Amino acid sequence: MSDFNRRDFIRLATGATLASSALGFPGLLLGATPKVVVIGGGVGGCTVAKYLRKLDPKLEVTLIETKKTYTSCFMSNEVLSGDRTLESLTFDYEGLKRHGVNVVIDYVSAIDPSKKLVFTAGGDQFGYDACVVSPGVDFKWETIEGYDETVAETIPHAWFAGPQTQTLRRQIESMPEGGKVIIVAPPNPFKCPPGPYERAAQIAMYCKHHKPRAKIIILDPKDRFSKQGLFRQGWSQLYGFGTENSMIEWIGAAGGGTVEAIDPSTRTLQAEIEEFQADVINIIPPQKAGKVAFASDLVDGDWCPVNKLTFESSRHPNVYVLGDASSAAKMPKSAYAASSQAKVAAAAIVARFNGIEPGEPTFVNTCYSILGEEHGISVAAVYALNRDSNTIESIKGAGGLSPMDASPEQRKREVSYAHSWFKNLIEDMMM
Repeated sequence: MSDFNRRDFIRLATGATLASSALGFPGLLLGATPKVVVIGGGVGGCTVAKYLRKLDPKLEVTLIETKKTYTSCFMSNEVLSGDRTLESLTFDYEGLKRHGVNVVIDYVSAIDPSKKLVFTAGGDQFGYDACVVSPGVDFKWETIEGYDETVAETIPHAWFAGPQTQTLRRQIESMPEGGKVIIVAPPNPFKCPPGPYERAAQIAMYCKHHKPRAKIIILDPKDRFSKQGLFRQGWSQLYGFGTENSMIEWIGAAGGGTVEAIDPSTRTLQAEIEEFQADVINIIPPQKAGKVAFASDLVDGDWCPVNKLTFESSRHPNVYVLGDASSAAKMPKSAYAASSQAKVAAAAIVARFNGIEPGEPTFVNTCYSILGEEHGISVAAVYALNRDSNTIESIKGAGGLSPMDASPEQRKREVSYAHSWFKNLIEDMMM
C-alpha cells in the first residue's frame, strides 16, 4: 500500500473510526479492479456500499434492491400517532449513485458461491469478488394458527414501513371511542426489540387526544423486554399504567400472553389462558432471516452464522451477511447495529483486497424510543469481539440507559435527540 502502512490502515478501519472517515485507499494490489455486489438496500446494505466506495473509490460496487425507494422502519411508529408522515421516511438512492454505487432495481433469485455469481429475477447475473447480503427479516407465518400473508393485509403486522403502516393508522383512526387495540409482540430474537412497546405508546399518544377511553393491550410471549423499566415508568406517567384506568396493559408469558391462534372473521385471538377480541389487532409474527438467505444456503436454523471479525459467512467464503439476518449476539437486531456492522465489514473487505489482516472491530448501538410528545428514552452500548468464542460482547461501563430519575427537561431533550439520530443515520447510510 503506497500511502498508508499496515498500522495506519488498521487504525482507520475500526468501526468507530469509519463513522467519520472519508479517506480512500488504493485498489487491489494486483489484477483487475475488485467487484462487490451488495444485496439489500436497507441500513446495512446502503452503509456498506457507501463505505466501500469511500474506503476505495476504485471498487466496482453494485447494490441490488427490489424497491425504487427506501422507507425507514425506525421512527415509523410516529406515523401511528400522527406525528410523522410516511413520505418523511421515504428516500431515493440518488445519494448512493453520487458516491459511485451502481444501483439495480431487481429481485435476487439466487447466489452461486462456487461461481461467484448473483442471479436476478430480471435475467441478469453479476459476478463478484465479494458479495454482501443484508436482506433483513422474514416472518415465520406458521407459528400463529390462522395468520398468514393474506390475513396480514387486513390484520396488519406493519413491521415493514409502508402500506401496512397506513392501514394500521386508518384502523386506529376509525375505531370507535372506547375501542380496543391489541398488539401481539414476537418472541426473541426479532428486529427492533423496543419497537412493539414504543408502538403501544405512540398509539396511546394519539388516543389520549382523540379517543381517551381507548385501551391498548400488549400480548407478549416474553416476561421481559428491552428498556422495560423505562417503558413502564413512562407508561405510568403518561397513560396511567398500573392503575384501573390505564390506557396500556401489558400481559407477559406468565400471565398467558402467548398467542396461539387467530380467527380473522371475528377478530378473536386465542392465547394460552383466555380469548381476546379487539377492534384493531396488530400481530408482529416471530422472525427469521430474509428469503434470499434461505435461498442461498446462508442459514443455520433461523439466522446466518458469520465470522464476527469480518461478517463473512460461516457457510460460504467471500459472502458477508449483515444486520438483522446475521447471528450477531449480543448485539440487538437494530438499524444502528446494522450500520456499525456494515462499516466493520467494509473495512474487512477492503483489507482483504489489499492483502492485509482486518483490524480489531469495535461496534456501537444506540436506540431511541418516543413515548410521548415530550418523553423520550434511549439505550446505548459499545461492543468488542471475543475472538475465542466468536461473540460480540458489550464493554462494561460503556453506554447505558436513560436514567430512571431523569427530569422532564431531560426526557424532552431525548425526543429531540431521537429526531437528530434519525436524520444523521439516514444521511450516513445514503446521502
